[in-house]
Amino acid sequence: MDPQYNEKGLVPAIAQDARTGEVLMLAWMNAEAWRKTLETRDAYFWSRERKELWRKGATSGNTLKVEEVRLDCDTDAILLKVIPAGPACHTGERSCFFNRVIGEGRNLSNGFLSHLEDVIADRKINPDEGSYTSALFREGLNKISQKVGEEATETIVAALGQSDDRVVSEVADLLYHTLVLLAARGLTLADVEAELERRHA
Repeated sequence: MDPQYNEKGLVPAIAQDARTGEVLMLAWMNAEAWRKTLETRDAYFWSRERKELWRKGATSGNTLKVEEVRLDCDTDAILLKVIPAGPACHTGERSCFFNRVIGEGRNLSNGFLSHLEDVIADRKINPDEGSYTSALFREGLNKISQKVGEEATETIVAALGQSDDRVVSEVADLLYHTLVLLAARGLTLADVEAELERRHA
C-alpha cells in the first residue's frame, strides 16, 4: 500500500520514538523518499527548501532507524516509528516539538532518561575514545554487570545510613549503569515498562 500524495507529489511524515511514543519531528516525503525508507529502514525525506532528497542524519549522525511504518485512515499521512540516534531536531533538542503552548507536559525526569538512553545507544554504535560509556561497552557485559552490582550495593549502603543527597547520587549511578546493561543486551526501557505493565494488568 502506498500513500496518497498531494498535488506537489508530497505527503507529511511524522517520526515517533518507537520506545517512548514521543513525537520527534514532521517532514515531507515524495515517492522516492517513501521507497528508500522502506528499502533501507533509514528515514528519508524530501526537502521542500532545497528541492532534494535527504537521509536524516546523513551529516549530523542523528539518524532515525525505522522500526515500523503506518498510514493513516485516508493514506495521506505517514507515521514512522523510529529509534533515534541522538536528537531529532536541528536545534539539538530531542524533539522538534519543544515549544509548549499550553499544558504541563511530560515528566522531566522520564524525558531525560529517554534522552540518556539515546546517548548510551549512540555510544554503543559510534564509540568515542574519551567516553566512559564507550569504555564500558569495550570491556563487555561482565564488566558492565559488575558495575551494576557495585552500584546496587552502594545504593543499599547509602539508604541505610547516609544522607538523602548521597542516596540520590547512588541511585543515579545505578540507573545509568542499568541503562548501559540493557543496551549491551539489546534491550530498552520500553521492554522494562512493558513488563511492568504486564504485571500490573
